[in-house]
Amino acid sequence: MTKFPDGFLWGASTAAYQIEGSPLADGAGPSIWHRFVHTPGLTADGDTGDIACDHYNRYRDDVALMKALGLQAYRFSISWSRVFPEGTGAINAAGLDFYDRLVDALLAAGIQPLPTLYHWDLPAALDDRGGWLNPEIAHWFADYGEAMFRKLDGRVKRWATLNEPWVVTDGGYLHGALAPGHRNLFETPIASRNLMLAHGAAVQRYRAVGNHEIGLVVNLEPKFPATDSDADRAAANRSDAYMNRQYLDPAFGLGCPSEMAEIFGPAWRDWTADELALAAQPIDWLGVNYYTRGVMKHDDAKAPVCADYVRQPHATYTETSWEVFEQGLTDILVWVKDRYGDVPLYITENGSAFYDPPTANDGRVEDPLRVDYLKRHLRAVRAAIATGVDVRGYMTWSLFDNLEWSLGYSKRFGIVHVDFASQERTPKDSARYYTHVIASNGGVLDDPPPPHIRPVAE
Repeated sequence: MTKFPDGFLWGASTAAYQIEGSPLADGAGPSIWHRFVHTPGLTADGDTGDIACDHYNRYRDDVALMKALGLQAYRFSISWSRVFPEGTGAINAAGLDFYDRLVDALLAAGIQPLPTLYHWDLPAALDDRGGWLNPEIAHWFADYGEAMFRKLDGRVKRWATLNEPWVVTDGGYLHGALAPGHRNLFETPIASRNLMLAHGAAVQRYRAVGNHEIGLVVNLEPKFPATDSDADRAAANRSDAYMNRQYLDPAFGLGCPSEMAEIFGPAWRDWTADELALAAQPIDWLGVNYYTRGVMKHDDAKAPVCADYVRQPHATYTETSWEVFEQGLTDILVWVKDRYGDVPLYITENGSAFYDPPTANDGRVEDPLRVDYLKRHLRAVRAAIATGVDVRGYMTWSLFDNLEWSLGYSKRFGIVHVDFASQERTPKDSARYYTHVIASNGGVLDDPPPPHIRPVAE
């Protein structure tokens, strides 16, 4: 197989707080990320999302750029607190209208909108009420989802509930590196459970009012033991349960992994039958976010999983210290099929942060490592499809350089360079290469790299 299957969907992904800017504009309420970045010392260089990529004001030009790049789909997230400034209650019409206009602009450009309801930016007003620790949040989330479904379903034909619940809990409730910045072992499994109950409640609500497709997006890593020792093998297994199976097993009706009780000890509470049933609402598709693998070594100091990543010799690492390991993408896609069946899969994020200059050089940004990363991982997707995995689309992360959460603007993942001083957008060589990939439906992946990638306009 050289090309991808007919109808394969090519696109790119972003997240609301990372690109929109204007977080309090037109009646929007603050999110936990707005609070987090405005707390001194929590982000690199004190960076905030107050302006970011100014997408809130520049979305029409941004959609025109997406069209010029040949994107067929655009995965974005909706800011819950733009639509419900208090998280519940009255809808902010201006916030809802922004996403209404964005969807219309995408459709006019021939681009499929792929919205995600939750990409980490919980309304601060709900965090004041306990946030993901409050069992009522499943109902709050379903109400918010219903408002979006009623407004956009039909024009939107494929929804996602949550993005990466593991990152929400591990970063936000266990290690404190992400909003809301908690460090509490006992809170972490509570937040995990409530996220999955919210997912299930939103899927239920969609079945009542929607007419198309809804799914879940998770980040996955194949886990390998650093050595053949029993301790390292057990560490890899715990790490797999913690990151991968903790969310997918409940979502697909397999209950909670038995390792969770060992990992969390007295902080763990078994889920009730009703909770398991709610989390296991049938979904139409699964989104897989893949960046790297985990080579794990037992380490008692790394609670609760008691495992640490081992850096590999002679490997390429990105600016975020993630190993470039494209075989892991094939492996994890095959694993999902083997464990959970023939659910339709989309690669909803896959990308790399490498050094890019703050300004473009005469209208060009050369990023050969990112071009190579893209080519290698697309070949890995193609290899999974060749084994029978039902992969239906690929969304690169990210369309734009943006606020990389607590890392601020120090790491650039975009295929489009953003000069944050001028807001000028410049497609990098990776974007130009991706345009050729899309136009050929993946047919150029086996070609030698061109000496010069033609600009989009040529």
